[in-house]
Amino acid sequence: MSHTSVNEADTPTPHQDLHSEQGALRGEHPGRSRNPVIKVADLAWLEFEKPDLARAETFARDFGFAVAARTEQALWLRGTFAGPPCMVIRRGRASRFVGPVFRAADRTDLDRLAAATGSTVRDSDVPGGGRSVSLLDPAGLPVRVVHCGEPLAALPEQTPLVLNFGTEHRRTNSTQRPPREPSRIQRLGHVVLETRSFVRTLDWYLDTLGMIVSDFLFLDGQRERGPTMAFIRCDQGSAAVDHHTLALHLGPGTGYVHSAYQVTDLDSIAAGGEYLAERGYRRSWGIGRHIQGSQLFDYWRDPDRFMLEHFADGDLFSCDLEPGWAPMSASGLAQWGPPVTRDFLGASPSPAKLREVMTALRGDNELDPARLLGLMKAMSS
Repeated sequence: MSHTSVNEADTPTPHQDLHSEQGALRGEHPGRSRNPVIKVADLAWLEFEKPDLARAETFARDFGFAVAARTEQALWLRGTFAGPPCMVIRRGRASRFVGPVFRAADRTDLDRLAAATGSTVRDSDVPGGGRSVSLLDPAGLPVRVVHCGEPLAALPEQTPLVLNFGTEHRRTNSTQRPPREPSRIQRLGHVVLETRSFVRTLDWYLDTLGMIVSDFLFLDGQRERGPTMAFIRCDQGSAAVDHHTLALHLGPGTGYVHSAYQVTDLDSIAAGGEYLAERGYRRSWGIGRHIQGSQLFDYWRDPDRFMLEHFADGDLFSCDLEPGWAPMSASGLAQWGPPVTRDFLGASPSPAKLREVMTALRGDNELDPARLLGLMKAMSS
């Protein structure tokens, strides 16, 4: 795919002073495809396999999911918003991430996608029924696109607290007592994936699924080699959507990094975090506020060490906002909050991590010693 900059160097762009201090330079990746096959509307759900569905359900309820359906072989989890489930966990021999499932805007998009990729439209086992197309991204990760039948009905919400601001007193003669209970998940927000073939994988999601980039990150001193991370949103035209539905970054690993689930507000994040801590779960990083996407965040590990995020108050962008460009750094991950942890960065040394790095450096991909050194420097800066 040939990339030509949408903006001239040093020319003011619409996104400046909004979400990034700088935009693209001449010839850099434009962050969108000129003629995508389809434009997905959103993430539908994520698919996992785990051997112990009872343990998975216990954590899911503690984290704030509701159960949409349960069989001996599968656990479907949902949020309070109407629509598709957030996650399916199928019984398997080992705990693993299977892949993401995106929601098609229209049933005819599945036919168009199947024709363009040589795939087949098949029935989906989602509660309420539906049809789907199964694909593989360039990194070999299974990706499905689904059009759901009957959506799940909405569930009762966690009521946001009424706040007083300065001289604006909306709460008088009453106290604040947020209940110590699980954060009530509203919906699936995004998934972050690691890949050794960053540009090819990025272009596939833009060309095939019609997604567009909100922000690029690049390695200090290596900008001319292109970005190493992209925060990618769905394109729903003038309708503002999440700053990122998918994030990709270059690295020695492949597949799942973390997934994020929207909750009501900061008190929901904090009280829900206390609830998780009291039950012995381990926080990976938080509470804080991100830079790219601006979300309030709190990251936790489930019993199988998968990372999941509670978030609230994220940025919403329409299609006319161009990508921002910023250097990648650990200190650039948050506006405020505790220092980023080695656990969150995946920087804890282990024999498995070393094998992963050695395999990546020997493979036919975009990770070479200079890139690896730049990533290590970024994650310690």
